[in-house]
Amino acid sequence: MSKRKPHNLKARIERSCRALLSTNHVAVVNIDPSGRQGMINYKSFKNIAPGKIGQAVCGIPHRWTIYISALCIDARGYRYSKSVEVAPNGNYLSDHLEDVIEHCYKELRNSANPSQIVASGWIAIPEAVSLDEAHAARIFDAVGAWNQQKVAA
Repeated sequence: MSKRKPHNLKARIERSCRALLSTNHVAVVNIDPSGRQGMINYKSFKNIAPGKIGQAVCGIPHRWTIYISALCIDARGYRYSKSVEVAPNGNYLSDHLEDVIEHCYKELRNSANPSQIVASGWIAIPEAVSLDEAHAARIFDAVGAWNQQKVAA
């Protein structure tokens, strides 16, 4: 007879938290210049209140996918965005992503036309999911990113 694996409470909690985030399709969204940050269901575009889900996002390491975008309006009034998707290798706590986000965020903002930037922001998903540009635009639209005050150039 084979022996059973010993009970590992930490691994069980991590699996439970990841399942909670996966079933709720959780994404963390940050928008500047308003500084709004919150969680949203990236499938239904509904806000998620902090609580157990917030603890699951911050408490354990995840394999993150980060979509960073500069939202712009051109001279003719058409909306467009300059975006980049980053997926760091390995599992990271949400607190340790700041350096990756900040570096890519500054690079992207510097490459965009400063007179056309309306807002900028990022979407961090705690799983290996790729977003296309249209889906990310709907997420930013759902959280009101286009209704920001114009950034001073």
